[in-house]
Amino acid sequence: MSDAKRPAETLNGGPAEVTAGSAPSTAFLELRDLKIHFPTDDGVVKSVDGLSFKLERGRTLGIVGESGSGKSVTSLGILGLHNRRNARVSGEIWLDGTELVSASEEQVRRLRGRKMAMIFQDPLSAMHPFYTVGAQIIEAYRVHNDVSKQVARKHAIDMLGRVGIPKPDKRVDDYPHQFSGGMRQRAMIAMALSCDPELLIADEPTTALDVTVQAQILDLIRDLQQEFNSAIIMITHDLGVTAELSDDVLVMYGGRCIERGTAGEVFHEPEHPYTWGLLGSMPRLDRLRNERLQPIPGSPPSLINLPSGCAFNPRCPYADQTDGRSTADRPELRETGPGHLVACHLPTDRRRQIFADEIRPKL
Repeated sequence: MSDAKRPAETLNGGPAEVTAGSAPSTAFLELRDLKIHFPTDDGVVKSVDGLSFKLERGRTLGIVGESGSGKSVTSLGILGLHNRRNARVSGEIWLDGTELVSASEEQVRRLRGRKMAMIFQDPLSAMHPFYTVGAQIIEAYRVHNDVSKQVARKHAIDMLGRVGIPKPDKRVDDYPHQFSGGMRQRAMIAMALSCDPELLIADEPTTALDVTVQAQILDLIRDLQQEFNSAIIMITHDLGVTAELSDDVLVMYGGRCIERGTAGEVFHEPEHPYTWGLLGSMPRLDRLRNERLQPIPGSPPSLINLPSGCAFNPRCPYADQTDGRSTADRPELRETGPGHLVACHLPTDRRRQIFADEIRPKL
């Protein structure tokens, strides 16, 4: 092994090569070339295949993409929740100056809940059915705080009240199945925020909730972020939720980032054909639409056998305009404006012309 490399323990317990003297991140959260692969009998599932981004305190990053694009796998990787025997994790995850991929399982466990926390997609399955909601919040709080059960119970009641659950002093002794879907989601948020985490990951926090409850949950997350100045990662396939909460947007496809920028840029001046497809398939209530929604043709790629070149090329209507590069070379993220990055073989001028002439009139 050369002097430029040194072995490091990964989240899956195996060796990974990390550049010696890699500079600590100055951002609150930074991912550097994160890869999360799962060996199977059919081949290696490349769920996340080289993802990089930064996130500062007080800001919200929306990660969007179809099911299977790698969004939830990324979030579980940040929290170190992948099974070490099954997952191969490499790259770097910096959280407030601490590198997590090379950290021990115990180090990551101490940060989980106190420094970073997660709102899971399905609170009914994420919460233990045999324990009361209050008992679970109390346990999460006492793991990181040396307090009595009485103090922790009072804190749990306060947290349930802060997330809008009525009569929290009585509901604290109820079981998860006794809560409605919206109330369970609020209880999950209370548990996630019980130790005032500086990073909050929300994985589809409004899935299966009616629109009224969705709005209440989004307002709650926004208010709590302002109160705690937390950094938030909002993982969703709902572009409306992303537009409502996010400062920046990262679009994932086939385990990689294919477009990243501010929410205004990605929603109003998108440059990747996949992003155009996502926006074109989203119903809008703010304007009259005379044409049917246009779904993206085809299906997401297999993460075991990704297409050669650009992973989106089998579904891209403009792949034949790249002189064969779409099937030969994988496009790298390139900056097309300050902070706006796109991975596409189409020239920037051509993409902008297509968007202005063909895409924008239909959105």
